[in-house]
Amino acid sequence: MTRQIVLDTETTGLSAENGDRIIELGCVELFNRKLTGNDLHIYFNPERESHEDALKVHGLTTDFLRDKPKFGTLANDIVEYLRDAELIIHNAAFDVGFLNKEFERAGLPPLRTFVSEVTDTLAMAKQVYPGKRNSLDALCDRFGVDRSNRTFHGAKLDAQLLADVYINLTRGQDALLIDVAAAEPVQGTAVVAVDLSQFELPVIVAAEHELTAHEAVLAQLDKSSGGRTLFRQNDEKAVA
Repeated sequence: MTRQIVLDTETTGLSAENGDRIIELGCVELFNRKLTGNDLHIYFNPERESHEDALKVHGLTTDFLRDKPKFGTLANDIVEYLRDAELIIHNAAFDVGFLNKEFERAGLPPLRTFVSEVTDTLAMAKQVYPGKRNSLDALCDRFGVDRSNRTFHGAKLDAQLLADVYINLTRGQDALLIDVAAAEPVQGTAVVAVDLSQFELPVIVAAEHELTAHEAVLAQLDKSSGGRTLFRQNDEKAVA
């Protein structure tokens, strides 16, 4: 099973290309869809002021960050922590862009060269809930994830919230885990044959949102397996 890292950053502004920097990195590790506690949380001295609007979002002042390490001094440690993991990020393009710029400053290769893949939960949510609000706050509310202690945006807290959201967003995968032992009859138990022809079973057609959610789960499974899922192979054979 792939090791997964739910990741979030806070930054001095919105543009890595124009010199904005990462000031906080929060990572939560999942293995077999369970929290491991092997998390990572670092504040950085960005060597510049945060934009006023960004400061209102994260509340991390220049005075607070002044004695924190610079990203470059810990860049190699961060690479090793993330290596070979699947990264789960909300609006991934934003965080990946900032991380790549920080790694570039440190003389290191881009993120995708040392992680297994990057999964964007915003893109997933848009597939499952098209036309609806799919911000992290909106998804927390939709899935009943408690965010009552979230006064400011914080990378570690947001990563923890996103981990809960991701588990809920992909919960349909749990139905594929069949308990074989539970399915086997207990020795000595009488098995009674039932004539099902006496019952008229109703046909319940799946609703449109259920079909959309089902396709999103299948697409994610197919992506995780590198296109080797049997249901896709069977579809291709049927077409042939």
